[in-house]
Order: sequence, then C-alpha cells, then structure tokens
Amino acid sequence: MFDKILIANRGEIACRVMATARKLGVRSVAVFSDADAGAAHVALADEAVHIGGPAPADSYLRGDVIIRAALDTGAQAIHPGYGFLSENPGFVEAVDAAGLVFIGPSASAIRKMGLKDAAKALMEEAGVPVVPGYHGENQDPGFLAEQAEAIGYPVLIKAVAGGGGKGMRKVEAAKGFGDALASAMGEARTAFGNDAVLIEKYIQQPRHIEVQVFGDGTHAVHLFERDCSLQRRHQKVIEEAPAPGMTEEMRAAMGEAGVRAAEAIGYSGAGTVEFIVDGSHGLRPDGFWFMEMNTRLQVEHPVTEAITGVDLVEWQLRVASGESLPCAQEDLSITGHAFEARLYAEDVPKGFLPATGTLAHLVFPDGARSDTGVRPGDAISPWYDPMIAKIITHGPTRGIALKQMEQALSHTEVAGSVTNLAFLRALTRHQGFAAGEVDTGLIDRDLDVLAKDPVACSRCRSLAALCALGLHEGQDALAGFTLWEPLHQYAVFGYRDEVLQAMVETLAPGHFRVTLEGAAHEVCRDLVGWRIDGALVPARVVRHAAGLHVFWGNAYGFDIIDPLDVAAAGGAVAGVIEAPMPGLVKAVYVEAGQRVTAGDRLAVLEAMKMEHTLSAGRDGVVAEVLAGAGDQVEAGAALIVLEEEE
Repeated sequence: MFDKILIANRGEIACRVMATARKLGVRSVAVFSDADAGAAHVALADEAVHIGGPAPADSYLRGDVIIRAALDTGAQAIHPGYGFLSENPGFVEAVDAAGLVFIGPSASAIRKMGLKDAAKALMEEAGVPVVPGYHGENQDPGFLAEQAEAIGYPVLIKAVAGGGGKGMRKVEAAKGFGDALASAMGEARTAFGNDAVLIEKYIQQPRHIEVQVFGDGTHAVHLFERDCSLQRRHQKVIEEAPAPGMTEEMRAAMGEAGVRAAEAIGYSGAGTVEFIVDGSHGLRPDGFWFMEMNTRLQVEHPVTEAITGVDLVEWQLRVASGESLPCAQEDLSITGHAFEARLYAEDVPKGFLPATGTLAHLVFPDGARSDTGVRPGDAISPWYDPMIAKIITHGPTRGIALKQMEQALSHTEVAGSVTNLAFLRALTRHQGFAAGEVDTGLIDRDLDVLAKDPVACSRCRSLAALCALGLHEGQDALAGFTLWEPLHQYAVFGYRDEVLQAMVETLAPGHFRVTLEGAAHEVCRDLVGWRIDGALVPARVVRHAAGLHVFWGNAYGFDIIDPLDVAAAGGAVAGVIEAPMPGLVKAVYVEAGQRVTAGDRLAVLEAMKMEHTLSAGRDGVVAEVLAGAGDQVEAGAALIVLEEEE
C-alpha cells in the first residue's frame, strides 16, 4: 500500500478520497487554486500545495504542475477523482513517465473509450449491443442530416468527446436538425476543444442504467447496476441502486456485457459502463444498448457502495498499489436499496441557473450519508461546479429508502445561496417515481409541478417575524410584562421582493400572538419545539449572517430589515437584460435599433461550464448593446437595453 498519495481534484470528491486514504493509514496531499485556498479539502489533507489561479485551466488542469507537486511532497501516486484530468490519457502518460502511479486505468484504456464513436465500434467487436446510429468521421452538416433521415427521427446529436450533457441535442424532426447541430457543435467545441458529433436513434421512454465495473488490468467484475434515469438536460439528479423493475436475467446480461467491455480494453480500477434502456415494455435482456464508458469513479458511486458494502476508493488504492481484485464475482451480492440526491446551489424557478453565495448556515441530516466538500462559511465559487453535497440513504426496500431520502432532505438546512432542495423533495414525493415508473423524460413532463417554488405561508412568516425581533431563542421570566398590558412590538422583514410588517404581542415567556397580512397566529415555544395555534410543527428557525431562515420541510429565506428603512428594494429595471451570474459572453445576436419580440434569443452567456441563452422578456427595440462576445461580466451586469415602452 502507498504511504502518501496526491489527490488531483477539489471539493467533495477530494474529501471523499482523503477519508478512505486516512482509514487505510495513507497520507494525502491536496492541491488548490487561488479560489480554494481556504477550502475544506485543503484543511482535511495532511499537506497542501498551491497550483495556480481560480480558472481550471490555470490550476486543476495543469498536469505538469500537479505532477511536480506530487514529486516535491514525496507522494507515490495520484488519484484524479472525477472531472478535470481524470480521463486525460496524456496526463496518465506523464504520471507514468514521472515514476508515479496513476490510480485509475491505463492511458490506452482511456483512449479506447474516450471518443464515443470509436468506443461503440470497439464494443460491437466485443459483443456488446450498441444503439443504431452514425459514428463515422464525416462531419459535413448535409451528410449528417442524411444520416439522421436514414436512422429515423427522433434522433440524438452527441459530442464524441462529450460528457455531462454538453454538446447533446434531441431533434424531433428534420426541420430542426441544422440549428441543433450547429448548437451542439459550438457547445462541444467550447467544452472539449472537439466539435465532432455522432448521431443516434433516440430511444422512446428511455432509461439510463449503468453497470459499475472494476478491473485489475486482466480480469474484471461488476458490482451490479445503478439507475440514473432521473435527469434534466442530461444531468443526473437522483440516482438509485439497484434499478427498479430489474430482473435477474437482465441483470446478468448487463453485468456480463459490462465485464466484457472492461476486459476488452484491459481495464484497471473503477469504471462505469453506461447503457440506454428501452423501458416502454418493461426491462428485458434484448432492450439495452451501450452508450459510453466512464473510465473513472462516478459521482454516484456511493449508492453502489451502500448496497454492496464495498468501499470503491479502497479498492482503487489496493489495486493501484499492486493487489489483484479483492473478491470474485460470486462473492458480491446486493443488500437493500439506496438513493443519492445531488444538492446544488442553483435557482430552479429561473431555469436551474447555477448560483453562488457564501454558506451562512449548513446542517446535514442525521441518519444519512452526506458527502460534501464545503462547510459553513465557505463560498460557492463561480469557477467550479456548484455542488453542495450528495445525500445518500440506504434501506431494506426501495420504498423505505425513498422515505428516508425525503426525510433526510427535509432535515437538510442551507442558507446563503438558493438551492434545488425543494425540487429534490418534490421528486421524492412524485407518485410515478415512487412507483418505480422512471425514465429520462419524467422530470420534463412534470417540470411545472416539480420546479414550483414553495411560498412561505402566514404561519411560516409568523416564525420569521419572531426571529427578526430576536424572540426565537427564548426569553427571561419577566418577558412580555408591561405596566398595564402585554408588550407589543413591530417586526419589519423582507421576503423575496416585498417588505413585510407584523405586530408581535408577547403573552408570556415563549408565548406570542403574531398578526400580519390579515392573519393572526398564536405561537409558542416549549421544550418539545414550536407550536402554532396549538399544533406542534417541525420547524427550525435560524438567524445567520445572510438574514434568517425558517426550515420547515423546505427552506424559506427572509431578509432582516432596519425598521427605520422600510422602502422595498427595487426589482430589475424593465427592458434591461442582465447577466444572471458571472460568466463569459459567448455571442450577442442583436444590435442597436433592431426590433425584437418576447422570447427572442439575444445573447449567450457561458458560466459554470454550460451555455445559457438570454432572451427578450417583452417586445421592443434594442436601445443599447453594452457587452460583446468575449467579455467577462459579473452577475447583474447590464448587457442589452431595450427602449422604454410608450
């Protein structure tokens, strides 16, 4: 076993690898950018080395600097985590050339699976079923349009070097193919430096089921399947293992296909073979096809660990240090069911826009596994993926594990940034999902309901009023007494874009009457918790640096306002198109004097590794264009101004 390893990554996965390294008695070295100088993974490591600026290209993608850090600190091996350099064969070769061990597959194996078209051809040779499509080198738009017609609509355009849904577009009919192709190629060029695409048949009622494999360079085993069908814009949201509705016959077929894929390329370490599955008539052995192989540890690996009892990072370290496979296929079995929910800093009502912010308050639930790379007080940076944590539950049945997940999310508390927490909770309560009726289109079909922004009711606002006055943490024995009548106080606090006012009457210590917006509630706090109008409610009230929150199933954030300044904050200026987050202006499609209609595409902003289209909110005429392609802008920066309406 190694004495010391370097983790060439950041955030949650760096902390995850370090935890297992510490368990095995292996010292860990962290690397960090300017933006991560005070990050959790730096604090957790035994040593830490600064490697450059906040942009990934200036730090976490600098393979030569990372290798030098490993050599200088005496590390014997490098664990890449996922993302960044984890699937870069050139980096693997450089690690090998430096006399270090890459904790993962060989450069040859990564190359064979790195381009989707070549990988599909290789899998066909290995006897692994593949989706009908065009995977050739001819990238002429006209030729690709002909191939799409031959395959039959709907089709899926996919970047050959893609991942994470980037460079991927579904096309329903021939008339939309040209625009979708140009968009996919542009996004692929930006994300991967390679705009080549492949065309595949789009599977109706598709499910995304993947097989966890593990090899030692010669032999491989599978650790069963994960269902990752709950997706939005090709981004996984909630994963589970095993797959609902899976039969033993199909599990065996998929597992064997995954092992054949791994052994065909001499795979070493943890990898995932992803399949697209036709779920329209139940799961059957002839209804799955190879999509791609991820030659690294997956984000969702904890659900496999939960049902198998295997620490996959431990296996990675053991095999990379020279051991053979830790166990045979017949030694592996499934126990219970597990779910993983990805908690992100993102604004769901605004189209799942990635968000930033400082985490003024952060509490994870008891009884669930929480993999995270942030702590209270940490900032969600615009430079990196905005993941806050992965919440994992494991129970004896799927129904119990899902109930555990809903409860875990209800007890997760985040303040300082908007999150997708309410969206995740809505998914756990979705009847179709609970029944196991999952496919990749589920979220989009019910998006209006699932993405609905919960609004704080008057009872919730009553708790916020008490917190605004500092009455939420208890009072002395004489609180509420005045000479002739109960004490009256007025609370002024903000909720979204409005200023709220409430009258709070202290009836006794910990006992109040709160009147606001035409409603009145009696609110008590005792040793058990909060009671509103006599009913015990599962709410927690927290005051923090960013304001205050009432955590009551969902998270309801309020602003603390100086009572002497009750002017409501103004909203966005009508007709001004602003940057919703820090980013790079990729394109501007309008010019001064041009007439636009509501919904017209005005510009494209690249942020958080994705492209976001900015559209006109109303009809009008462009008065000014304040930014151009290539400009780096801050959140709230005015980009385009429309003439005032008459």
